[in-house]
Amino acid sequence: MTNDNILNYTIQENGKTVKGIMSENLNFSRRLSKKLELSDRLYINGRVAKLNKSVSTGDILSIEFDEDEDEYDAVDIPIDIVYEDNDLLVVNKPPYIVVHPTKSHQNNTVANGVAFYFKQKNIKRKVRLVNRLDMNTSGIVIIAKHPYAHNELANQMKSNSVDKYYYAIVDGIIKDDKGTINEPIARLNQEDIIRVVHPSGKECITHYTVEKRFNDMTLVKLKLETGRTHQIRVHLKYIGHPIIGDTLYGKESEQITRQALHCYEMKFKQPLTNEELLITCPLPEDMRKIMGEKER
Repeated sequence: MTNDNILNYTIQENGKTVKGIMSENLNFSRRLSKKLELSDRLYINGRVAKLNKSVSTGDILSIEFDEDEDEYDAVDIPIDIVYEDNDLLVVNKPPYIVVHPTKSHQNNTVANGVAFYFKQKNIKRKVRLVNRLDMNTSGIVIIAKHPYAHNELANQMKSNSVDKYYYAIVDGIIKDDKGTINEPIARLNQEDIIRVVHPSGKECITHYTVEKRFNDMTLVKLKLETGRTHQIRVHLKYIGHPIIGDTLYGKESEQITRQALHCYEMKFKQPLTNEELLITCPLPEDMRKIMGEKER
């Protein structure tokens, strides 16, 4: 069974039932497992199976999901696909585009572009966003193709087991070659999008390494240990080195019309095979231009 609505899992041990595999190996909830059983969407080697069926090494458990009607309109927006398999899609988001529809950006988003791609490829799945980036931040956005993949990847994100690396070009010279910013971040006014370092905030940890120093700016590589809204932007402002072009936490720049921030690498586990995936997206042209480099 091979289509985008079916998850196939090869049994690698004896002495278990379908129920045991789904709960212990695949982390399915009891409720969802029962729902799939009642609608005859569980198969062993192509035959409908019940949760109490015993399985053996080499058997293939197939789980069929409902076809999804996407909530996003399909809009022909170019998307830069950097990785794709049966369970997920990774795109390199350009700056100046939002990840999903908002009041001010209703259908010119990454989600709309992916919905169009799914439609063109006859992939009858919802666009399930695993992570998000600010409109003017570029780089890696992960999309799951089915509920199981989304749940597994979301759990990796929540447990901070995904390695997330960014590049930023900041104002001024950072003197220390490396360091860690461990300061809580809060939104003091719920009507405002601005965040600040504040004791009442949630734990936020950002590690940084200086990659290159210029006359009046620094290229810095950042590793997120937590993933809060605006974390990098707030932490860099806190240490006195706001990101160049960040008008919310710094000031406008003649060199770039957005914050010079790019999510360039993520390392995580493929949700079904558990294989380690390393996804990288090179620095975009506008950030390379600031440094006077043609390539990086």
